[in-house]
Amino acid sequence: MTSPLSEGLKRVLDNVKRETPEDIASYFDRLWPLLRSITGEGVRRTHDILGEILPLERMEIPSGTQVFDWIVPKEWVIREAYVITPTGQRILDIRDNNLHIVNYSVPFRGKISREELDKHLYSLPDMPDTVPYVLSYYKPRWGFCLTHRMRGGMKDGEYEVMIDAEHIDGSMTLSEAVLPGEGEGEILFSTYTCHPSMANNELSGPLVTAFLYRRMASLPRRRFTYRFVFLPETIGSITYLSMRGDHLKKHLAAGYVLSCIGDASPFTYKRSRQGAALADRAARYAMSRFSCASLRVIDFYPDGGSDERQYCSPGFNLPVGVVARSIFGTYRQYHTHLDNRDFMSFETMVESVDGVFAICSVLETNAIYERTIPYGEPFMTSETERWGKLIREQNISAE
Repeated sequence: MTSPLSEGLKRVLDNVKRETPEDIASYFDRLWPLLRSITGEGVRRTHDILGEILPLERMEIPSGTQVFDWIVPKEWVIREAYVITPTGQRILDIRDNNLHIVNYSVPFRGKISREELDKHLYSLPDMPDTVPYVLSYYKPRWGFCLTHRMRGGMKDGEYEVMIDAEHIDGSMTLSEAVLPGEGEGEILFSTYTCHPSMANNELSGPLVTAFLYRRMASLPRRRFTYRFVFLPETIGSITYLSMRGDHLKKHLAAGYVLSCIGDASPFTYKRSRQGAALADRAARYAMSRFSCASLRVIDFYPDGGSDERQYCSPGFNLPVGVVARSIFGTYRQYHTHLDNRDFMSFETMVESVDGVFAICSVLETNAIYERTIPYGEPFMTSETERWGKLIREQNISAE
Protein backbone atom coordinates (compact mmCIF):
# COMPACT_ATOMS: atom_id res chain seq x y z
CA MET A 1 0.00 0.00 0.00
CA THR A 2 1.39 3.40 -0.99
CA SER A 3 1.71 6.06 1.68
CA PRO A 4 -0.01 9.49 1.38
CA LEU A 5 3.35 11.21 0.88
CA SER A 6 4.21 8.86 -1.94
CA GLU A 7 0.94 9.71 -3.67
CA GLY A 8 1.62 13.42 -3.21
CA LEU A 9 5.12 13.02 -4.56
CA LYS A 10 3.78 11.25 -7.61
CA ARG A 11 1.80 14.36 -8.44
CA VAL A 12 4.84 16.57 -7.92
CA LEU A 13 7.07 14.22 -9.90
CA ASP A 14 4.76 14.51 -12.89
CA ASN A 15 6.19 18.01 -13.31
CA VAL A 16 9.89 17.26 -12.85
CA LYS A 17 12.40 15.47 -15.04
CA ARG A 18 12.76 11.87 -13.83
CA GLU A 19 15.51 9.47 -14.72
CA THR A 20 14.97 5.84 -15.70
CA PRO A 21 16.86 2.79 -14.44
CA GLU A 22 18.47 2.65 -17.88
CA ASP A 23 19.70 6.25 -17.51
CA ILE A 24 21.49 5.40 -14.28
CA ALA A 25 22.80 2.08 -15.59
CA SER A 26 24.41 3.73 -18.61
CA TYR A 27 26.44 6.07 -16.40
CA PHE A 28 27.24 3.27 -13.94
CA ASP A 29 28.74 1.15 -16.71
CA ARG A 30 31.00 4.01 -17.81
CA LEU A 31 32.15 4.77 -14.27
CA TRP A 32 32.66 1.21 -13.05
CA PRO A 33 36.00 0.38 -14.76
CA LEU A 34 37.77 3.55 -13.59
CA LEU A 35 40.52 3.02 -11.01
CA ARG A 36 39.62 5.67 -8.46
CA SER A 37 41.48 6.70 -5.32
CA ILE A 38 41.64 9.85 -3.22
CA THR A 39 43.61 11.49 -6.04
CA GLY A 40 44.43 10.85 -9.67
CA GLU A 41 43.13 10.65 -13.20
CA GLY A 42 40.49 8.06 -12.31
CA VAL A 43 38.85 10.62 -10.04
CA ARG A 44 39.06 13.39 -12.65
CA ARG A 45 37.54 11.16 -15.29
CA THR A 46 34.77 10.24 -12.83
CA HIS A 47 33.99 13.92 -12.30
CA ASP A 48 34.06 14.50 -16.05
CA ILE A 49 31.37 11.86 -16.57
CA LEU A 50 29.24 13.06 -13.63
CA GLY A 51 29.61 16.56 -15.06
CA GLU A 52 27.44 15.47 -17.97
CA ILE A 53 24.52 15.19 -15.52
CA LEU A 54 25.07 18.38 -13.50
CA PRO A 55 27.32 21.44 -13.91
CA LEU A 56 30.29 20.75 -11.65
CA GLU A 57 32.78 23.38 -10.61
CA ARG A 58 36.15 21.65 -10.31
CA MET A 59 38.63 22.43 -7.52
CA GLU A 60 42.18 21.06 -7.62
CA ILE A 61 43.90 21.23 -4.22
CA PRO A 62 47.72 21.02 -4.53
CA SER A 63 49.62 18.22 -2.82
CA GLY A 64 51.16 19.43 0.44
CA THR A 65 48.32 21.84 1.25
CA GLN A 66 47.75 22.08 5.01
CA VAL A 67 44.09 21.58 5.97
CA PHE A 68 43.65 21.83 9.73
CA ASP A 69 46.00 19.12 11.06
CA TRP A 70 45.93 17.11 7.81
CA ILE A 71 48.04 17.50 4.67
CA VAL A 72 46.77 16.83 1.16
CA PRO A 73 48.85 13.82 0.04
CA LYS A 74 50.85 13.39 -3.12
CA GLU A 75 48.89 12.32 -6.16
CA TRP A 76 48.98 8.60 -6.94
CA VAL A 77 49.78 7.56 -10.50
CA ILE A 78 49.33 3.85 -11.29
CA ARG A 79 50.10 2.45 -14.74
CA GLU A 80 50.54 -1.28 -14.37
CA ALA A 81 50.50 -3.87 -11.61
CA TYR A 82 50.72 -7.64 -11.86
CA VAL A 83 52.58 -10.74 -10.64
CA ILE A 84 54.17 -13.47 -12.78
CA THR A 85 54.27 -16.97 -11.28
CA PRO A 86 57.24 -19.37 -11.46
CA THR A 87 55.51 -21.05 -14.43
CA GLY A 88 55.17 -17.75 -16.30
CA GLN A 89 51.47 -17.15 -15.64
CA ARG A 90 50.46 -13.50 -15.22
CA ILE A 91 48.15 -13.06 -12.24
CA LEU A 92 46.73 -10.29 -10.04
CA ASP A 93 46.66 -7.92 -13.01
CA ILE A 94 44.81 -4.64 -12.39
CA ARG A 95 43.64 -4.80 -15.99
CA ASP A 96 41.50 -7.76 -14.94
CA ASN A 97 40.35 -6.30 -11.62
CA ASN A 98 41.58 -3.01 -10.21
CA LEU A 99 40.94 -4.26 -6.67
CA HIS A 100 43.99 -6.52 -7.04
CA ILE A 101 46.35 -3.66 -6.16
CA VAL A 102 46.47 -2.23 -2.65
CA ASN A 103 45.23 1.27 -3.33
CA TYR A 104 48.04 3.86 -3.15
CA SER A 105 50.76 1.19 -3.35
CA VAL A 106 54.32 2.43 -3.72
CA PRO A 107 56.24 1.20 -6.79
CA PHE A 108 58.08 -2.11 -6.73
CA ARG A 109 59.83 -4.20 -9.37
CA GLY A 110 61.72 -7.37 -8.63
CA LYS A 111 61.81 -11.12 -8.16
CA ILE A 112 61.02 -12.49 -4.72
CA SER A 113 60.22 -15.81 -3.09
CA ARG A 114 56.73 -17.10 -2.41
CA GLU A 115 57.38 -16.63 1.31
CA GLU A 116 58.39 -12.99 0.86
CA LEU A 117 55.49 -12.27 -1.51
CA ASP A 118 53.03 -13.61 1.03
CA LYS A 119 53.89 -10.70 3.34
CA HIS A 120 52.34 -8.40 0.73
CA LEU A 121 49.18 -10.43 0.00
CA TYR A 122 45.72 -9.73 1.43
CA SER A 123 42.79 -12.14 1.48
CA LEU A 124 39.74 -13.08 3.59
CA PRO A 125 39.94 -16.54 5.21
CA ASP A 126 36.24 -16.46 6.14
CA MET A 127 35.28 -15.53 2.55
CA PRO A 128 37.69 -17.72 0.56
CA ASP A 129 36.34 -16.82 -2.91
CA THR A 130 36.25 -13.06 -2.36
CA VAL A 131 38.77 -10.37 -3.30
CA PRO A 132 38.99 -7.68 -0.58
CA TYR A 133 39.49 -3.96 -1.10
CA VAL A 134 42.58 -2.74 0.80
CA LEU A 135 44.08 0.76 0.86
CA SER A 136 47.13 2.44 2.33
CA TYR A 137 46.89 6.19 1.83
CA TYR A 138 49.18 7.37 4.61
CA LYS A 139 51.54 4.42 5.20
CA PRO A 140 53.95 3.69 2.33
CA ARG A 141 53.66 0.02 1.36
CA TRP A 142 52.76 -2.17 -1.58
CA GLY A 143 50.58 -5.21 -1.91
CA PHE A 144 48.05 -7.27 -3.83
CA CYS A 145 44.55 -8.53 -2.98
CA LEU A 146 43.25 -11.94 -4.04
CA THR A 147 40.90 -14.69 -2.98
CA HIS A 148 42.05 -16.80 -0.06
CA ARG A 149 41.57 -19.93 -2.16
CA MET A 150 43.94 -18.60 -4.83
CA ARG A 151 46.44 -17.56 -2.19
CA GLY A 152 46.48 -21.06 -0.72
CA GLY A 153 47.14 -22.58 -4.14
CA MET A 154 50.24 -20.52 -4.96
CA LYS A 155 53.32 -22.77 -5.17
CA ASP A 156 56.80 -22.16 -3.85
CA GLY A 157 59.28 -20.58 -6.19
CA GLU A 158 60.36 -17.22 -7.56
CA TYR A 159 57.69 -14.65 -8.40
CA GLU A 160 58.17 -11.53 -10.52
CA VAL A 161 56.38 -8.45 -9.17
CA MET A 162 55.62 -5.37 -11.25
CA ILE A 163 54.04 -2.23 -9.77
CA ASP A 164 54.56 0.71 -12.12
CA ALA A 165 53.41 3.54 -9.86
CA GLU A 166 54.62 6.85 -8.47
CA HIS A 167 53.52 9.56 -6.04
CA ILE A 168 53.88 13.03 -7.52
CA ASP A 169 53.33 16.63 -6.52
CA GLY A 170 49.93 16.87 -8.14
CA SER A 171 46.52 17.67 -6.69
CA MET A 172 43.36 16.30 -5.12
CA THR A 173 40.09 16.77 -7.01
CA LEU A 174 36.87 18.12 -5.46
CA SER A 175 33.77 19.33 -7.29
CA GLU A 176 30.56 21.08 -6.34
CA ALA A 177 27.38 22.33 -7.96
CA VAL A 178 25.28 25.02 -6.29
CA LEU A 179 21.61 25.39 -7.19
CA PRO A 180 20.38 28.81 -6.00
CA GLY A 181 17.19 29.29 -4.01
CA GLU A 182 15.16 32.28 -2.92
CA GLY A 183 16.22 32.31 0.74
CA GLU A 184 19.49 32.35 2.63
CA GLY A 185 19.32 28.80 3.96
CA GLU A 186 21.19 25.94 2.31
CA ILE A 187 20.81 22.18 2.02
CA LEU A 188 23.99 20.12 1.54
CA PHE A 189 24.31 16.78 -0.23
CA SER A 190 27.79 15.26 0.03
CA THR A 191 29.08 12.07 -1.54
CA TYR A 192 32.46 10.51 -2.25
CA THR A 193 34.30 9.47 -5.43
CA CYS A 194 37.36 7.57 -4.23
CA HIS A 195 36.58 3.82 -4.25
CA PRO A 196 37.63 1.66 -7.21
CA SER A 197 35.03 -0.78 -8.52
CA MET A 198 32.65 -0.51 -5.59
CA ALA A 199 29.00 -0.38 -6.61
CA ASN A 200 26.84 0.23 -3.54
CA ASN A 201 29.65 1.70 -1.44
CA GLU A 202 30.79 4.08 -4.16
CA LEU A 203 28.85 4.68 -7.34
CA SER A 204 25.36 4.62 -5.83
CA GLY A 205 26.05 7.81 -3.86
CA PRO A 206 27.42 10.00 -6.68
CA LEU A 207 24.78 8.82 -9.16
CA VAL A 208 21.83 9.37 -6.82
CA THR A 209 23.29 12.78 -5.90
CA ALA A 210 23.79 13.79 -9.53
CA PHE A 211 20.29 12.81 -10.62
CA LEU A 212 18.82 14.47 -7.54
CA TYR A 213 20.39 17.73 -8.77
CA ARG A 214 18.58 17.26 -12.08
CA ARG A 215 15.29 16.78 -10.22
CA MET A 216 15.75 19.86 -8.08
CA ALA A 217 16.90 21.96 -11.04
CA SER A 218 13.66 21.18 -12.85
CA LEU A 219 11.57 22.83 -10.14
CA PRO A 220 10.44 26.36 -11.13
CA ARG A 221 11.32 27.78 -7.69
CA ARG A 222 13.16 26.70 -4.55
CA ARG A 223 13.19 28.19 -1.07
CA PHE A 224 16.62 26.76 -0.24
CA THR A 225 19.93 26.85 -2.06
CA TYR A 226 21.13 23.29 -2.71
CA ARG A 227 24.83 22.45 -2.58
CA PHE A 228 25.99 19.17 -4.15
CA VAL A 229 29.55 18.11 -3.28
CA PHE A 230 31.69 15.30 -4.74
CA LEU A 231 34.99 14.58 -2.99
CA PRO A 232 37.30 11.88 -1.66
CA GLU A 233 36.19 10.51 1.68
CA THR A 234 37.69 12.00 4.88
CA ILE A 235 40.56 14.09 3.49
CA GLY A 236 38.19 15.55 0.89
CA SER A 237 35.48 16.63 3.33
CA ILE A 238 38.10 17.97 5.75
CA THR A 239 39.58 20.02 2.92
CA TYR A 240 36.15 21.19 1.82
CA LEU A 241 35.34 22.31 5.35
CA SER A 242 38.56 24.30 5.45
CA MET A 243 37.21 26.17 2.43
CA ARG A 244 33.46 26.33 3.08
CA GLY A 245 33.09 25.51 6.77
CA ASP A 246 32.48 29.06 8.01
CA HIS A 247 29.91 29.63 5.27
CA LEU A 248 28.10 26.41 6.13
CA LYS A 249 28.02 27.27 9.84
CA LYS A 250 26.12 30.45 8.94
CA HIS A 251 23.79 29.12 6.26
CA LEU A 252 23.33 25.35 6.49
CA ALA A 253 19.78 24.34 7.44
CA ALA A 254 20.25 20.61 6.80
CA GLY A 255 22.79 18.30 5.21
CA TYR A 256 23.09 14.67 4.18
CA VAL A 257 25.84 12.29 3.17
CA LEU A 258 24.54 9.90 0.50
CA SER A 259 26.30 6.55 0.68
CA CYS A 260 25.47 2.87 0.10
CA ILE A 261 22.12 3.83 -1.36
CA GLY A 262 21.87 1.44 -4.31
CA ASP A 263 20.97 -2.01 -2.96
CA ALA A 264 17.47 -3.33 -2.39
CA SER A 265 17.44 -3.09 1.44
CA PRO A 266 15.10 -0.68 3.26
CA PHE A 267 16.36 2.82 3.96
CA THR A 268 18.66 3.56 6.90
CA TYR A 269 19.06 7.02 8.38
CA LYS A 270 21.99 7.88 10.63
CA ARG A 271 21.27 10.96 12.73
CA SER A 272 23.52 13.98 12.87
CA ARG A 273 25.55 14.59 16.03
CA GLN A 274 22.85 17.04 17.11
CA GLY A 275 20.33 14.21 16.98
CA ALA A 276 17.13 16.27 16.64
CA ALA A 277 18.10 18.89 14.06
CA LEU A 278 15.81 19.84 11.20
CA ALA A 279 17.84 17.50 9.01
CA ASP A 280 17.05 14.59 11.33
CA ARG A 281 13.35 15.40 11.73
CA ALA A 282 12.79 15.97 8.03
CA ALA A 283 14.56 12.75 7.04
CA ARG A 284 12.62 10.63 9.52
CA TYR A 285 9.32 12.22 8.59
CA ALA A 286 9.81 11.99 4.83
CA MET A 287 11.46 8.59 4.61
CA SER A 288 9.06 6.85 7.00
CA ARG A 289 6.15 8.01 4.85
CA PHE A 290 7.82 7.60 1.49
CA SER A 291 8.72 3.94 1.85
CA CYS A 292 6.34 1.12 2.68
CA ALA A 293 9.24 -0.76 4.28
CA SER A 294 10.27 0.16 7.80
CA LEU A 295 12.88 2.91 8.12
CA ARG A 296 15.88 2.01 10.26
CA VAL A 297 17.13 4.98 12.30
CA ILE A 298 20.46 4.82 14.10
CA ASP A 299 22.18 7.33 16.36
CA PHE A 300 25.30 9.23 15.41
CA TYR A 301 28.61 7.53 16.25
CA PRO A 302 32.08 8.90 15.43
CA ASP A 303 34.10 5.66 15.31
CA GLY A 304 33.71 4.49 11.74
CA GLY A 305 31.27 5.85 9.23
CA SER A 306 31.71 8.34 6.44
CA ASP A 307 32.03 12.09 6.02
CA GLU A 308 29.29 12.87 8.56
CA ARG A 309 32.12 12.48 11.09
CA GLN A 310 33.85 15.51 9.59
CA TYR A 311 30.77 17.68 9.11
CA CYS A 312 29.63 16.86 12.66
CA SER A 313 33.05 17.29 14.28
CA PRO A 314 32.85 19.53 17.38
CA GLY A 315 34.33 22.62 15.74
CA PHE A 316 31.59 22.60 13.10
CA ASN A 317 28.78 20.44 14.57
CA LEU A 318 26.76 20.85 11.39
CA PRO A 319 23.32 19.22 11.09
CA VAL A 320 24.44 16.50 8.68
CA GLY A 321 23.09 12.95 8.72
CA VAL A 322 23.48 9.94 6.43
CA VAL A 323 20.90 8.52 4.04
CA ALA A 324 21.70 4.94 3.04
CA ARG A 325 20.20 1.53 2.55
CA SER A 326 22.58 -1.22 3.77
CA ILE A 327 24.79 1.25 5.57
CA PHE A 328 28.58 0.95 5.35
CA GLY A 329 30.10 -2.02 7.15
CA THR A 330 26.81 -3.85 7.72
CA TYR A 331 26.61 -6.05 4.62
CA ARG A 332 28.80 -8.98 3.68
CA GLN A 333 29.77 -7.60 0.27
CA TYR A 334 31.18 -4.39 1.77
CA HIS A 335 34.75 -3.56 0.65
CA THR A 336 35.01 -6.66 -1.55
CA HIS A 337 34.63 -7.46 -5.24
CA LEU A 338 31.12 -8.75 -4.45
CA ASP A 339 29.92 -5.14 -4.10
CA ASN A 340 29.36 -5.11 -7.85
CA ARG A 341 26.67 -4.56 -10.47
CA ASP A 342 24.85 -7.75 -9.46
CA PHE A 343 24.46 -6.39 -5.93
CA MET A 344 22.82 -3.24 -7.28
CA SER A 345 19.29 -2.51 -8.40
CA PHE A 346 18.92 0.42 -10.77
CA GLU A 347 15.17 0.43 -10.11
CA THR A 348 16.05 0.80 -6.43
CA MET A 349 18.39 3.69 -7.25
CA VAL A 350 15.53 5.54 -8.95
CA GLU A 351 13.51 4.94 -5.78
CA SER A 352 16.46 6.30 -3.78
CA VAL A 353 16.37 9.51 -5.80
CA ASP A 354 12.62 9.63 -5.08
CA GLY A 355 13.26 9.11 -1.37
CA VAL A 356 15.84 11.88 -1.06
CA PHE A 357 13.62 14.12 -3.18
CA ALA A 358 10.92 13.45 -0.59
CA ILE A 359 13.21 14.88 2.08
CA CYS A 360 13.75 17.98 -0.06
CA SER A 361 9.98 18.31 -0.48
CA VAL A 362 9.48 18.26 3.27
CA LEU A 363 12.22 20.85 3.78
CA GLU A 364 10.78 23.07 1.05
CA THR A 365 7.26 22.97 2.53
CA ASN A 366 8.25 23.14 6.18
CA ALA A 367 7.06 26.60 7.17
CA ILE A 368 5.31 28.37 10.03
CA TYR A 369 3.23 31.40 9.09
CA GLU A 370 2.77 34.19 11.59
CA ARG A 371 -0.50 36.10 11.55
CA THR A 372 0.13 39.81 11.80
CA ILE A 373 -3.54 40.93 12.06
CA PRO A 374 -5.39 38.74 14.56
CA TYR A 375 -8.90 39.84 13.51
CA GLY A 376 -11.18 37.64 11.47
CA GLU A 377 -10.17 35.18 8.81
CA PRO A 378 -6.68 35.86 7.38
CA PHE A 379 -6.30 37.03 3.78
CA MET A 380 -3.80 34.70 2.12
CA THR A 381 -1.13 36.47 0.12
CA SER A 382 0.12 34.91 -3.10
CA GLU A 383 3.27 33.63 -1.38
CA THR A 384 1.57 31.86 1.51
CA GLU A 385 -1.09 30.61 -0.85
CA ARG A 386 1.57 29.13 -3.12
CA TRP A 387 3.27 27.23 -0.33
CA GLY A 388 -0.03 26.22 1.20
CA LYS A 389 -1.14 24.78 -2.11
CA LEU A 390 2.10 22.81 -2.43
CA ILE A 391 1.66 21.45 1.10
CA ARG A 392 -1.90 20.37 0.36
CA GLU A 393 -0.91 18.74 -2.94
CA GLN A 394 1.75 16.65 -1.22
CA ASN A 395 -0.38 15.97 1.85
CA ILE A 396 2.45 17.25 4.07
CA SER A 397 1.87 19.02 7.35
CA ALA A 398 4.39 21.71 8.17
CA GLU A 399 6.33 21.04 11.36
